[in-house]
Amino acid sequence: MMTAAQGLLTIDLDALAGNWRRLRDRLRSGTECAGVIKANGYGLGDIPVARALYGAGCRTFFVAQMEEGLRVAPTLPPGCRVFVLSGPIPGCEADLTAAGLIPVLNSAEQIERWAAHARARAPGAPAAIHVDTGMERLGLMPSELAALREDRRPLEAFAPVLVMSHLACADMPGHAMNARQVSAFQAARAAFPGVPGSLANSSGIFLGPAAHHDLARPGVALYGVNPAPGRPNPMAPVVRLQGRILQVRHVDAPATVGYGATHWVAGRRRIATVGIGYADGLPRAASDRIMGVLEETPVPLIGRVSMDLVTFDVSAVPHPDAVRPGALIDLIGPLNPIDDLAARVGTIGYEILTSLGSRYARRHIGGTAPDGGTERT
Repeated sequence: MMTAAQGLLTIDLDALAGNWRRLRDRLRSGTECAGVIKANGYGLGDIPVARALYGAGCRTFFVAQMEEGLRVAPTLPPGCRVFVLSGPIPGCEADLTAAGLIPVLNSAEQIERWAAHARARAPGAPAAIHVDTGMERLGLMPSELAALREDRRPLEAFAPVLVMSHLACADMPGHAMNARQVSAFQAARAAFPGVPGSLANSSGIFLGPAAHHDLARPGVALYGVNPAPGRPNPMAPVVRLQGRILQVRHVDAPATVGYGATHWVAGRRRIATVGIGYADGLPRAASDRIMGVLEETPVPLIGRVSMDLVTFDVSAVPHPDAVRPGALIDLIGPLNPIDDLAARVGTIGYEILTSLGSRYARRHIGGTAPDGGTERT
């Protein structure tokens, strides 16, 4: 079925499932591999992503916010666990319990509130406990952890099912912070005997068994972003982003292109205008910096990225018939990986993925895609 959308985002769920298996197989024996599906599955659709991961064998999922969990959890079969990384918002504890969601408790205040909720309404309600081992963001501070060691009464009211922390520099394997955090986490776990531990994120899996513990939480690597920067990407590409050509013009005299007249052409060029822009998550910083691909030919983006439009110099495409309104130019694809795009605009693959706008036609292929068709999410 033809779509009127000016951009097409194709998500390969089989590749996503394969990436989960690839990460699982790198873990030490006995370590569970979860799946992080926050931010609408990193912009790719949390429900189809969760279904595909479940089909691959994933049974534990992490979201950032309660609303994400409320949307995804009902679509998963019984026996799955969905953790909410931000923890319980005050007044929403009962809603978490009713939905079967498991909060990650990030502070002494959240622990006290969850304990009070458990005593009053949900004895033995499960929760994870987050300890800060150096990120200085969320998680129990050393003083809070020490106080909890001294007074364990809050822990007696509910059921801690996971103790976790988060690596700050896992994508830099030689960074001294990694060893310090692995050691600090091992020491913190002593306060929770018998409770499974979780430390490794996507890049943390590649730090080796000392970081694996009982459960790993890969996120961005599932979606094809390289978890080992500076080395060949071990993950399969998941995303293909294409923009539709709206108009082609032949420039035969010197002229400038786009806002600000920042790009000058000397003449005799073919310029294709494509119907996506920064409103669709293509960074304005991509202006004059990135390459698209048309008919396996690299075509440079010229001029500024505007809200709804970008322009490409398609003069090098050998077959003129290929350059026509309706044709699609790859912005992310087999010949231009997402990490390359991110590097050219000075950001990371995480930001590119999660910024992809709502105007694309999203097509999930493989896995458990709904009808294998085109959908908007």
